[in-house]
Amino acid sequence: MVWAMDPAAAPDEVRAANARCAEGVHPRRPADPRVVAFYDALTSTYPDRGPRAKAPGSPWASAPLHAAADHIQMRLDENCPDVVLETIERLAAELNLDLLDLQDGTVYRPPARTR
Repeated sequence: MVWAMDPAAAPDEVRAANARCAEGVHPRRPADPRVVAFYDALTSTYPDRGPRAKAPGSPWASAPLHAAADHIQMRLDENCPDVVLETIERLAAELNLDLLDLQDGTVYRPPARTR
């Protein structure tokens, strides 16, 4: 997942936001421009809708992606090429987004960000 959090947000705040999402609680506000830019850039290369989203070679285990005002959840196919992960990390770094690995709850800071 990618999250558009305040730059001062701690990893626990990202995990807490994710817990609210899992409960179906999402902010009622316009989408964060960083989330919109991330979604547009990612899906321009790896569509999450239409026939290409379900075609062999698609990186998505589940499509369309879950998109909310402050985050995008991506369920990747187990055979997803590394270049997809690299693209996600690069875009997150460029857009100052936090990364959350749902498998172990780790919050990753893209390399371009420092705190």
